Amino acid sequence: MLELFQRAQASSDRTAIVSDGQSFTYQTLLDRSAAVATTLLAGSDDLREARIAFLVPPSFEYVACQWGIWRAGGIAVPLCTAHPLPSLRYVLEDTQANTLIVHENYEALLEATAREMDVRLIRLADLLVKDALAPLPIIAPARRAQILYTSGTTSLPKGVVATHANIQSQITTLVTAWEWQADDKILNILPLHHVHGIINVLSCALWSGACCEFLPKFDAATVWEKLSNNSLTRFMAVPTIYYKLISYWERQPRREQAWLSANARQLNLMVSGSAALPIPTLERWREITEHTLLERYGMTEIGMGLSNSFRGERRPGHVGLPLPGVALRLVDSKGDSITDANVSGEIQIKGPSVFLEYWQKPEATKAAFTEDDWFRTGDIAEKNEGMYRILGRDSVDIIKSGGYKISALEIEAELLRHKLVDECAVVGIPDEEWGEIIVAAIVSSRKLDFRRLSNWLRERIPAYRLPRRWRQLETLPRNTLGKVTKNELKKLF
Repeated sequence: MLELFQRAQASSDRTAIVSDGQSFTYQTLLDRSAAVATTLLAGSDDLREARIAFLVPPSFEYVACQWGIWRAGGIAVPLCTAHPLPSLRYVLEDTQANTLIVHENYEALLEATAREMDVRLIRLADLLVKDALAPLPIIAPARRAQILYTSGTTSLPKGVVATHANIQSQITTLVTAWEWQADDKILNILPLHHVHGIINVLSCALWSGACCEFLPKFDAATVWEKLSNNSLTRFMAVPTIYYKLISYWERQPRREQAWLSANARQLNLMVSGSAALPIPTLERWREITEHTLLERYGMTEIGMGLSNSFRGERRPGHVGLPLPGVALRLVDSKGDSITDANVSGEIQIKGPSVFLEYWQKPEATKAAFTEDDWFRTGDIAEKNEGMYRILGRDSVDIIKSGGYKISALEIEAELLRHKLVDECAVVGIPDEEWGEIIVAAIVSSRKLDFRRLSNWLRERIPAYRLPRRWRQLETLPRNTLGKVTKNELKKLF
């Protein structure tokens, strides 16, 4: 049995999951996941890495399905509940999944597709209870465990294959670095088709004998209630969530604000990730809660690679240092290592947490690694006074204009300091003379005068970094993790 399940047995009487107003122990989770595994096996002794897709909202049932697939020897393929049918169909076709577990809310959406693709469809209600449980196979750590899809912000999503050993390394690295304890309780409001929700929150909690509470749909008032009732010890979210929580807090009466802030201070850890955290958001959250959000850096392919310190300095705008067991280097465009401070280069990562392969894409897998097995992240960073700072993704956040390499994230950080800028995104669009020109999209509750905004920005950054074109939008295009889809934004210009 894999160590995750052994540890669950050792915590059998503790509460593992709170979901839909009910509490479930680790023993209940083991029993229900064994029932899932029995149904999936259907008399065979091992699924032998069959791809099992499942479309289940964040809940106890989600975890039972995930664990059941693993315990039966299958590869878990979690589908995103917010994705439209064509996106779901793409994953089913790409993974060649032979089985689809579906919650009743999505049966009508997927029944016809399952029939057409000859995929075995299992309704969630028929899955979780079995009188007789089958013997479960012994699963080697090197076997494939999960396929998660890249966010597809720059190209067609690729299936990232992680082994059980990869997942265990990703979990244990964070459990150690962030000092998870059995008495911790965390609220999970993140999508469960991505490492942020699956690894950083859910799996770290369950590895530690701690408790994970699900809130299937984000609601700022409910989240603040949870943060303030002294039951949670940790909280993790994306920057857009913190922005919404700040907005809610600012609309409350002064007495309510004081009560919310005082109780939120009792948590021992708050983390922001999956997208760059604007420094004004970090500073405002610190004013409200006295928490300096812990920023970290990770990818679907590696789990988490760098992190600010749990106990030491958390420097705004930086993602800290490599986590235990993670080797990191910066390289220039020729592939040579960069050792000087304040010189930008591509982050390359090596270690046991790095994924096995892109599903059925050997050429893409080969291209993702150097000859000496470093994973090419495509993200640009520099080491600044002993800590790493992310400058952006080479393909969308690094704008090549007039011979300069310009970080869109740095321009966005400055724009967000303007009192009328609520949200913003900066991209480069093709230009015959300059290669690319800088353009900016702004979200604001007020009608903006872009000439005045540009003059304000000119006092803070060099002229070659100033946006040449502006647009005011009601919302920025985002994916389900809250990341701005910059290729979609470029089309607006």
